[in-house]
Amino acid sequence: MFAYGIFKVIYAPHKAFKEIAQNPRYFGPMLIMILFIAANVAAAYAFLAKTYVEVTVPSSDNKDLWTEDKDFWQPLNGANCAENFTDYIAGNYYGNKSIEFLVEQSDKIAMELCNIGIVNCSSQGGYTRLYLRVKWTSPDHLPKNASLCIYSGTSSSCRDITNGLSALGVWNNLTVPLADGSWVGEIDWGNVTGLKLEIAWNQTSNIRVLLDGLFFGGVYKSSLEGATTYLALYGANSFMQFTLRWFLLGVTLYIFTKLFKAKTVWRVVLVLAGFALVTMFVQAVINAATFSAMPALTYPLEYIGGVKGEAESAYNKIMEEAWLVNRIYSAVQMAIIVWTVMLCGIAVRLSTEFTWTTSFLTAFVAYFATLFIESFLMQI
Repeated sequence: MFAYGIFKVIYAPHKAFKEIAQNPRYFGPMLIMILFIAANVAAAYAFLAKTYVEVTVPSSDNKDLWTEDKDFWQPLNGANCAENFTDYIAGNYYGNKSIEFLVEQSDKIAMELCNIGIVNCSSQGGYTRLYLRVKWTSPDHLPKNASLCIYSGTSSSCRDITNGLSALGVWNNLTVPLADGSWVGEIDWGNVTGLKLEIAWNQTSNIRVLLDGLFFGGVYKSSLEGATTYLALYGANSFMQFTLRWFLLGVTLYIFTKLFKAKTVWRVVLVLAGFALVTMFVQAVINAATFSAMPALTYPLEYIGGVKGEAESAYNKIMEEAWLVNRIYSAVQMAIIVWTVMLCGIAVRLSTEFTWTTSFLTAFVAYFATLFIESFLMQI
């Protein structure tokens, strides 16, 4: 019977509210709340199932470990190595240092990254890209060549990265594909143990190079992995959202009807307000269906890294891919607001002697007052 009353509010609200006002019981709104929580958690599950986040080595827990600690590096050709605390990449995924290399009166500089353990970069499920930021402040011209070598034990495979170093005095952001046909030399890509970077110029000079943001990446994991706790918290938050809105809507409707001298009863108003919020359940169901149908969304390191400019560009690209979902979400949200106000207006009309105009005006003011108070309380 309670379920019948809930759905009757959707297709025959006038009759449903009339019956509810004659026998107001809290079981109906409580059942709507349970359905809303279930649908809302289902919508969150559907969204997480379609979102994938890039994972890296080192992981986000360790930030850019290899360009935070100079002990991982072995400078070559007489170079010196130090940790730079003033010139580094700032972002959520990065630390507060870079690694600086200096060599005097030379035409090249080289450095090796050692003791990183074993990283799987094979084409079968391994990391497919290497990210690296490179900056040089001297000499004041472009290098004639630059190479990157990947080690697997005593074997190595190298490739030219000269084109990636195109700007003096700024951080050059390199994204290097791994285990493809552009590498010279055979190694076990499933057993990567280190790397070497070498940069050369046409003439002898003092050379200063900084490195930061070194990661192996290109692997994406589903956001559902380890999401059990998140979904539980989301369900608890849905409970709080519905309960707060139900109470606030009941209070505002009761106060505004009393201001117009209506002989309203608190229990009746609160139960009617709860039934009017069946629209929240409907919205959650539509969201779940929409998220289930949307294309997969990938959140790359550029977005989760939080580097100014890069994160915004990555976010805009994600929004472009999800533009249809956003349009549907916005349209549904507007429709739900209008629908809820209409249901509240019918409830006010049946519980008072107001005209239809006064009833809908009262419902409009009360509902938006509810949303305003709710948003204010959520920010506290």
